[in-house]
Formats: sequence, structure tokens, C-alpha cells
Amino acid sequence: MGTPPGLAGRWRRLFAGVLDWFIVNVIAAPFSWSSWEYVWDRGRGAWDRYPVGQPFLAALVAFLYFWLLHAFWNGQTLGKRLFGMRVVQENGARITVAQAAVRQIVESALVWVCCVGTLVDLGWILFDPRKQAVHDKAARTVVVNA
Repeated sequence: MGTPPGLAGRWRRLFAGVLDWFIVNVIAAPFSWSSWEYVWDRGRGAWDRYPVGQPFLAALVAFLYFWLLHAFWNGQTLGKRLFGMRVVQENGARITVAQAAVRQIVESALVWVCCVGTLVDLGWILFDPRKQAVHDKAARTVVVNA
């Protein structure tokens, strides 16, 4: 399909990402707050309170937000649309559902590596000539001006 439009700027990607994560956190807030469960502690012979959270549901919300929007909304999330960017294949073609899934699986895996993975993933953009993060390289995608 030819070469993609101009690559999106690093700062715009950062600001779009911050906006997207803000949106995800608002949507996932009910799943990320801790509640308390009372559990019988046999050792002490008493009831005790334990915090209970739903981190996997919050992570699922984030995964679905990025995967579904990239796959089915012209390679854009709300943040990317607002900042005039979209994700495409390296040759400029529309991103596939599978590429969107690979992209998000790699990004999610790196997030679970206690922030270090996120720093490596996003830091890669600073040094890569095509401004690709690690998750872009894995999925063979680039972020371009919309």
C-alpha cells in the first residue's frame, strides 16, 4: 500500500498516551479500588480484615481499551484521535486485529515487569529512527500522523 504518512512526533505520542491512561484509569477505577473481606483466622481464633482488589479486571479493561480501539477504530484510541495520530502497519496499510493484539500483549507484558519494562518500551522511541516502541516493533507497526 506504499509508505505510511509522516511519523507522529514523540511528544504528541506521550501526551496522547497520558490521556489514554487517564481514560483507562477512570474506567477501571471500580475494579482497582481495594475493598475489605472478613476472614476467619484459625491461628488467632478471630475474624480479621484483608484487603481485596481486582487488578486482573483493571488490567483487562486496559487491554480491551487499547486492543479494540486500535483494531476497530482506524488504529486510533481517544488520545491518538485527539492528537491527530493513528497506528498503521509498517507499509502504511491499516493495522489488523492480530497486529493490534500482538501490540497490546507485548505492551501489557512489559507493564507487568514492574515499570522497568515500560521504561524500556517507551524509552525505545527516543532512540529508534522510526520512533517505534518495543511493542510497535513486535507488531510491525508505526504511529503516524492521521
